[in-house]
Amino acid sequence: MKTFKVFRFDSDKDKKPYFDTFNVSVKRGTTVIEGLFYIQQNIDPSLAFRFSCRGAVCGSCAMHINGKYRLACETQVLDIKKNTITIQPLGHLSVIRDLFVDMDRFWQCYREVKPYLMAGSPPPEKERIQTPDERKRLDDMIDCILCGSCFSACTVTGTDEKYIGPAALLKANRFLKDSRDGVKGERLQIVDGLHGIWRCHTIMSCQEVCPKNLSPTEAIAEIKRTMVAKKFSGE
Repeated sequence: MKTFKVFRFDSDKDKKPYFDTFNVSVKRGTTVIEGLFYIQQNIDPSLAFRFSCRGAVCGSCAMHINGKYRLACETQVLDIKKNTITIQPLGHLSVIRDLFVDMDRFWQCYREVKPYLMAGSPPPEKERIQTPDERKRLDDMIDCILCGSCFSACTVTGTDEKYIGPAALLKANRFLKDSRDGVKGERLQIVDGLHGIWRCHTIMSCQEVCPKNLSPTEAIAEIKRTMVAKKFSGE
């Protein structure tokens, strides 16, 4: 038996948030998301949270669990040594209800970096060729599932509402390193500035919570190096 201490707040009727506690019977293999489903289906059907794939692929169920941002669908309850499982929503985002947050700010930052290939030239007859080595350069960035954990763990997104954020900057670097992309100058211009790469404090909080072990911090550092080299070369 574990105690689930769950953040509760309904933006339509509550003046301030509070915590509810629920006793949940668990066994080997029980995940946090399964515990939340048990609460919703057997104790309190009003509990709200986001989920989808339940296989650590979609990133929908990212939340703050016992001091760390994690995916609820892959977090084993019995791996958490404490008897109380404290669950809170993603940070730096408005809470709509309970563990369900408004992701608009996150997606706005993501759209800002234009997260799609822009070749800058007419399409070829068949395809834009990319060698295995060129493709390998993207390996450390393409597995982002856009869960928002890095965004919520970042101290800068909590103090600067205009900061683009680690997830978006990781994606920006993914296209800067893509051999098929032809607008690298435009991409650098987007992320260059007070609310872009130079706002990162290199605390590495984003890296510590990434469920796919990616490194937004390193991606931001790479863009900084690219930008410095570009400015010193006079381009």
